[in-house]
Amino acid sequence: MKKLHKKLIIPLALLLLCVVYACKKNMLNQPILAALSPVTLANQVGVESLLIGDYSLLDGAGGIGGGIDAAGSNWLFGSVAAGDAYKGSEPSDGGNDALPVGNFTESTSNPYITSKYTLCFDGVVRANDVLRTLKLAKDVSAADVKRITGEARFLRGYYYFELKKMYNMIPYVDETVTDGNQPNDKDIWPNIEADLQAGIDNMTATPTQKGRANKYIAEAYLAKAYMFEHKFSAALPLWHDVIANGTTASGAKFALNPNFQSNFSPEANQKNSSESVFAAQASVNDNSLGNNGNIGDELNFPYNSGPGACCGWFNPSQSLANSFKTDANGLPLFTTFNTGNNVSDKTTPYTGNIDPRIDITMGRPNIPYLDWGNPPASWIRDPTDGVFNPRKNVYSSAEKGTNSSTENYWAANEVTSNNVNLMRFSDVLLMAAEAEIEAGDPNVALANVNLVRARAASNIWWVYKNTTYDPKTSTYADHTTPADKYVVNPYPAGAFADKTYARQAIHFERKIELGMEGQRFFDLQRWDQGTGSMADEINAFFAFDIKINSQLTGGHFTKGRNEYYPIPQGQIDLSASTGASKLKQNPGY
Repeated sequence: MKKLHKKLIIPLALLLLCVVYACKKNMLNQPILAALSPVTLANQVGVESLLIGDYSLLDGAGGIGGGIDAAGSNWLFGSVAAGDAYKGSEPSDGGNDALPVGNFTESTSNPYITSKYTLCFDGVVRANDVLRTLKLAKDVSAADVKRITGEARFLRGYYYFELKKMYNMIPYVDETVTDGNQPNDKDIWPNIEADLQAGIDNMTATPTQKGRANKYIAEAYLAKAYMFEHKFSAALPLWHDVIANGTTASGAKFALNPNFQSNFSPEANQKNSSESVFAAQASVNDNSLGNNGNIGDELNFPYNSGPGACCGWFNPSQSLANSFKTDANGLPLFTTFNTGNNVSDKTTPYTGNIDPRIDITMGRPNIPYLDWGNPPASWIRDPTDGVFNPRKNVYSSAEKGTNSSTENYWAANEVTSNNVNLMRFSDVLLMAAEAEIEAGDPNVALANVNLVRARAASNIWWVYKNTTYDPKTSTYADHTTPADKYVVNPYPAGAFADKTYARQAIHFERKIELGMEGQRFFDLQRWDQGTGSMADEINAFFAFDIKINSQLTGGHFTKGRNEYYPIPQGQIDLSASTGASKLKQNPGY
């Protein structure tokens, strides 16, 4: 909700005075402190300001625990920990905190795990403050009461969803509870469902401003919650409605952008597009010292010159690069992608067919990187980081200083106005395809997947050599010379008649379509269901990529333990302030 700050600068200044929490207290047992009381904020302006304050945490910055540790993109928890990427940088940089998360050797007091927990609970607390204060306000119309209630409950459901998929068993506290020190002895999926349903019931199709949630966004997240619970029959009608009727916050019908690259462009004419189901809003050069930009991802740029500086984190993995190989028919290699030569190997590189999405997902040697030219070797900070650079969150050279920050603070040029994608329409299509395979029509599932693959096959956005790049359209001027042997095709008719094959195809499509977007760990988690498939895949990654990156030494995923992250030990200790601890640690920690 960054754009809203300029319109409500005075109310937000008041908000900063009000929403100050005691860091040493239980996250769910914190009243509003400081100069202003809830009664003072009990009016239209005050309630809206509190609500905007809750939206502001979607990018993972601000509040308690915010920053790179709690990035809304989930780049560490969702991508590094699932084999999309290496931690990057030098072994000693983040070696005691970020690296253990990716290698599953983290302690229960790991600062990244603690920060994500506290940031998300800060979002819960802020949603509860909105709902409590709204009940005291006298100048809010009935229509606005309903809308604000829907937005606040959706946001509470969203933050609890993040907590649930990270930590599993967590306490649930709503605005009616006065004692926040609650046990984590109940599964909170029903509470999350109820909050998201309240969002559907109370919000309209078109909200008042870009960046806010609407009923279709809440519907998509409720369907996604059902996917985690394997309630495919419940999810399916929601997906049908979102796909057929869903609209963005601007009222545009949800649809795939014809241009894949434009999903990751900070150019204003491409932000909040038809494919942007939900995104954390970002802006720069607005006197916020970067706090309105994608600051949670500020380490995740190439090292040295060009669009980066410090610190060269989040380098795509060799296994992810190899996943973009395609066969003679332009289809993925589900189980054999790591056989044969490696993509972009320094001595004997793979020369076969490849999916063009690879060159939007990562920067590769000898492949144009937007308008920066071919990535130099100096962009890789340490040889253990492989040969690939992050790309989806990076701006073009022509955008430097307009869509990158020019304010005076550390690593300012790595803070951009690129919105943080939380859910794209391709994500919706692929989750809906999963539901169709389990509880619907395999032909519809095939059609959904093929929409995504047909976009990949469209050469309008491919990377080309010997030509110029235009950031305003996210295209290269001359399409004469593709940067590699791009071959990708839809699946043939009837391909999804076999459920096992269909599942494999959909799961793999999510890997390559959503690579480096913080999704993979949680996909593997929801598909596992106690089978050990998550452990198998991640340990296979460690076994292969240890040959590339020695920082993976000691990495191992333990079935029955690492499907979830540990409850922060500090929160367990605080829950024992009146006696026995009310929070139980997750198994295996």
